[in-house]
Amino acid sequence: MSDLAIRVEHLSKQYRIGAQAERYDTLRDLLTGTVERAVQRLKPGRNGGESANTIWALKDISFDVKRGQVLGIIGRNGAGKSTLLKVLARVTEPTEGLGEIHGRVGSLLEVGTGFHPELTGRENIFLNGAILGMKRSEIARKFDEIVEFSEVGAFIDTPVKRYSSGMYLRLAFSVAAHLEPEILVVDEVLAVGDAEFQRKCMGKMGDVAQQGRTVLFVSHNMSAILRLTQETLVIEKGCLSMCGPTPQAVDYYLSHGFATEGERAWETEEVPPEAYPFRPLALRVRDARGKVVDTVRSTEPATLELEYCLAEGITGLRVGFYLLSTRGEYVFTSFDTDDPDAFERYSVRPAGHYISRCVLPADLLNEGRFVIGINASSYRIKRYFQDEQAITFTVDGAGAPGTVWPEPRLGTVRPRLNWQIEVVTE
Repeated sequence: MSDLAIRVEHLSKQYRIGAQAERYDTLRDLLTGTVERAVQRLKPGRNGGESANTIWALKDISFDVKRGQVLGIIGRNGAGKSTLLKVLARVTEPTEGLGEIHGRVGSLLEVGTGFHPELTGRENIFLNGAILGMKRSEIARKFDEIVEFSEVGAFIDTPVKRYSSGMYLRLAFSVAAHLEPEILVVDEVLAVGDAEFQRKCMGKMGDVAQQGRTVLFVSHNMSAILRLTQETLVIEKGCLSMCGPTPQAVDYYLSHGFATEGERAWETEEVPPEAYPFRPLALRVRDARGKVVDTVRSTEPATLELEYCLAEGITGLRVGFYLLSTRGEYVFTSFDTDDPDAFERYSVRPAGHYISRCVLPADLLNEGRFVIGINASSYRIKRYFQDEQAITFTVDGAGAPGTVWPEPRLGTVRPRLNWQIEVVTE
């Protein structure tokens, strides 16, 4: 028996931008449409069927996953990570290449995938188990454990279309993790849950990994990737950029492909359609003199600014920054409407062109490399856009507190505290 759980060879997936699914009412319509497409492909300048309104979400990706391996997959928004998982989970067909799956697959791709909205939570648990090929007795043996983990026991006989997104996610993750698929495919859906549930899910993911099951894990949380996976794929613009041990892959990802001049601009294809009407334009780091830079001094203030536009007005929009270490550890989170006065003043943000900026005070950060992530959302309503590794910058510690000693200071912050030395007696 082969020790491979997944084998991917030259896998590619092409989409037509803006294309809608065609509907044929009669056999004549179907035949006419087929002939028209064949004629279009024969026209000069079609380049083998490709056109300006197509995009390769994945292009010529090859890798193997051994049984029991926990593989991380990281990359920017729009890099093709979710498309890869959907192909492997048989949600969509590849355009070229092949992917071999040896074993039954449990997938948690996005909230709602695999659940029938009209069925109750109980019925969906048995439905998902049956899809995985499990016997009813096997599912029944796991049922109580699934319900207890999901914490939706009071609503287990309610149609899931009446669940909140959080309840939906809790039950979906619990089903995927407890029904014992041989291969578990998990996309970045855990970000929807609250912090307590995310920690609970991370613990369960660790248990699943230790049980020897194969796991494919997509996440923007570098700490989770480092803790749960042994090897990681880095995907950039649909291509496999690197495959290697997770620490090296994370270092490569966080140090490669970012702007070197302290500025990041988003191309149109990097912004998912779900972000509408929010459209990020550029993220910049400015020094104390207002110059866009890649390195700031610890002893001077620095400014972070996000330029964006709104095609339509948004109620309750908040734009925020995450500051992280290069290992994915959060230093702080801050939003542009944290202040009550700003919250009231910008409760409705009309369509237009905006810049949200904040100042990092002097004597705050320790020397080293930091990552800035961005978030644009309406609290508990919708997350329009998020990029947790939007740009990196360096803090120069020259002149910071304690530099009289050459030793490195531990920690991500290096505040200049007001110390007093009192001589009690001599």
